[in-house]
Formats: sequence, C-alpha cells, structure tokens
Amino acid sequence: MSLTEEVRLALRKAAEPDKAAAMRAYMKSAMPFLGVQAGPRRAALRQVFADHPLGTAPEWRQAVLRLWREAEFREERYAAIELTGFRLYRDYQTLSTVPMYEEMIVSGAWWDLVDELATHRVGGLLAAFPDAMRPLMLEWAHAGDLWKRRTAILCQNRFKSRTDTALLYACIEPSLSDNDFFARKAIGWALREYAKTNPDEVVRYVRAKGISGLSRREALKNLT
Repeated sequence: MSLTEEVRLALRKAAEPDKAAAMRAYMKSAMPFLGVQAGPRRAALRQVFADHPLGTAPEWRQAVLRLWREAEFREERYAAIELTGFRLYRDYQTLSTVPMYEEMIVSGAWWDLVDELATHRVGGLLAAFPDAMRPLMLEWAHAGDLWKRRTAILCQNRFKSRTDTALLYACIEPSLSDNDFFARKAIGWALREYAKTNPDEVVRYVRAKGISGLSRREALKNLT
C-alpha cells in the first residue's frame, strides 16, 4: 500500500468513533472527524512514517499534498501536518516548501491547522532563511487572507531572545484595526510569547498602541 493508504488505515484502527461528533463540534469543523485522539494518532503516524520513508524532497511534498488535498477526515489533514515535521525530512525544510505551506495555510483556514504550520514550519524557514522569508512575512502581513496574516504574526512565537522585534511589530500593525477574533488573538499571543523574554518592551508597546482589549489581555496575561 502507498503511504497515504497506510495513513488512512492506521487512523481508522486508532479511531474511537463515539468521540468523533464531539471533536467535530468543538473544532466547528465542516470536515468530519474519525475520533482519533492526539496521543494515539501521533504514535500510529510515527510508525507509518518510519516504515514508509520518502527518498526525495519532491516525493515528500507530493505525499504531504496528497494527504492534505484528498483528506475526507480532519485527522488526515493533521497527518499531513505531522508528515511535514517528521524527523527524516528536516533537510527538506527549504524555501521550496513555501508554496506547499502557503496552500495548506490558505485552504486550512482554521487555527488547529494553521498554527502548527505558522509557529513550527514557517517559523523554522524564517530562522533558516531570514533574507528571503522576512520580506515574504511582511507581504503576508498585508495580505487579504486572514490566515496568512495570522501566520506572519505568529511565525516568531518560538524565537525568544532571537525575536526580530521590528519584524514582529511590522507584521502585527496591519492587523491592529481588524475586528476578527483570530487576528486579535494572534496579536495578543505573539506579544505574550515575546513578553517572556522582554516584558518591559511588550508593556511599552501595548501602552503606545491602540490595540484591542482582547489583544491587550492576552499580551499582558502573565505580567503583573
């Protein structure tokens, strides 16, 4: 069987169908769930991925996009995201992956699919290829697509002291006037993460900018 077929089989074996409806309702998902919890899903997928190595970067990208595009259940899209981060393919995280991640972000269009890609995959590319990725994140920060803007805001969430503050603010500011919950939540989350490294600067920024109450509460949540 192909990798895609093995993934589907493994997910169905790990499924608890009685949990599927509640999982779908919680995620407000148009796509149905099988009812596979995160722990069993990750364990099953690790084994499948290890047993079916992909020899080239194009083959890996093709497998990811097949899982993503042909998904009938949300866990299959989670599997595609996990395949992007599987340990065998660390060397494949190059600028050639940007179109794949962009497609997944735009078509995923919900936090459970976008945020992992934003903070781990796109963030990883920014860390590795700042000269190319920095202007791209500035472009995405001004995009009409909410989820590309959210990605630009969140992509440095794991950077800590390596955070490019100017880039962070430049990605936040086009969305400051956006009333959408997910834009405002992203702004607060990104600032809260940076506050773990530089709390005084985040307090200064929040005071200086007219950010929403939601963003402010999120940004200052862990500060006295």
